[in-house]
Amino acid sequence: MTERVDVGIVGGGMVGAGLACALATAGLRVALVDREAQDMQTVPAYDGRASAIAYGSAQVLKGIGVWKHLEADASPIWDIRVVDGHVLDGISPLFLHYDHTDIGDDPFGYIVENRATRVALHKRCTELETLTLHAPVNVTSVQAGPGFSTIEIEDGEPIQAAVVIAADGKFSTLRDWMGIKVTGWRYDQTSIVCTVKHALPHNGVAVELFLPSGPFAMLPMTGDRSNIVWSERSDLARGFAELDDAAFLAELKTRFGDWLGDIELVGPRFTYPLSLQHAETYIGDRFAMVGDAAHAVHPIAGQGLNMGLRDIAAMAEVLVDAKRLGLDLGAASVLRRYEKWRRFDNVLLSAVMDGLTRLFSNDVAPVRLARDIGLAAVNKTPPVKRFLMRHAMGVVGELPRLIRGEAL
Repeated sequence: MTERVDVGIVGGGMVGAGLACALATAGLRVALVDREAQDMQTVPAYDGRASAIAYGSAQVLKGIGVWKHLEADASPIWDIRVVDGHVLDGISPLFLHYDHTDIGDDPFGYIVENRATRVALHKRCTELETLTLHAPVNVTSVQAGPGFSTIEIEDGEPIQAAVVIAADGKFSTLRDWMGIKVTGWRYDQTSIVCTVKHALPHNGVAVELFLPSGPFAMLPMTGDRSNIVWSERSDLARGFAELDDAAFLAELKTRFGDWLGDIELVGPRFTYPLSLQHAETYIGDRFAMVGDAAHAVHPIAGQGLNMGLRDIAAMAEVLVDAKRLGLDLGAASVLRRYEKWRRFDNVLLSAVMDGLTRLFSNDVAPVRLARDIGLAAVNKTPPVKRFLMRHAMGVVGELPRLIRGEAL
């Protein structure tokens, strides 16, 4: 028997499941379809990454009922330190320091393991009566027709939805089926990701150390742990990742020193090749994209998931408003509102991330001097610094209701 829903979402990762929770929390009928079983996405070996969830993004998760399942695993970011450095020469004395007390009492955001975020989203999915989960299943086609689109599932009944949302990641199959092209390029960098436990507390300080081969980030986690995101030249990254534990820890120590005391590895290491891409459009015939299906960026400032969460907040508001007005959720005019809202912000942020990647992955002496002076200048210019701190919190621009802390 055909299932009929308001919205069909293909892709049950963090952005897809988050959008499903947002829409179902507001009472829309949602079908969430994924090729993987949910419990497979929550095993430690699935993904070693942690994400920086900006304050505004945390408001989204609170508004859709997810944060109550996640708060215990979220480590607040109270300070951010951005430093230029060199493995042999040490760090520059010129740096940028964000202190949350300069703009209020709230943290800049939180560091949360992706696994914990998935667990929280899956718990919330099970609480929502208007959300149905189809996983693990393979989608064989998506066809737009008059009044609805049909999602065909291998060995399953079809799903009819007023609009289909692709949240199936950077290598989106649905995007390819719709003939939507992407612009982008690969960086000659690979990210090495691991978690370390340290003897001294991090005190909620996130550090981004810019090295010639790429940024090196230390992200504060719960339990005196930090997530390391080490972007390295691709021809060197695999060799570093395959070192024995003692040699690997020694390489880490040469980069961030002794300020966390003795360290030990917790869990495996992961490697991820880095690239940037952006879709030429976010929408099609009864079709739209969110998250990495629409845009993927370098992790230099931890903005990838936050961009996806802002997509969720905007898309949910657009569709909920349309439903209340009795409009066709798949109408081009409805979907264009979402694209207009999110595309410019995502293009701008992608360009900024790309520029920062190229600027700080450059060891030419005049360039290093110029960026050091730039960091120091921002650090000593309070109005500019406060604006950038608010931007880091994700509370700048035309904000959806969820980010403002309001109900849909």
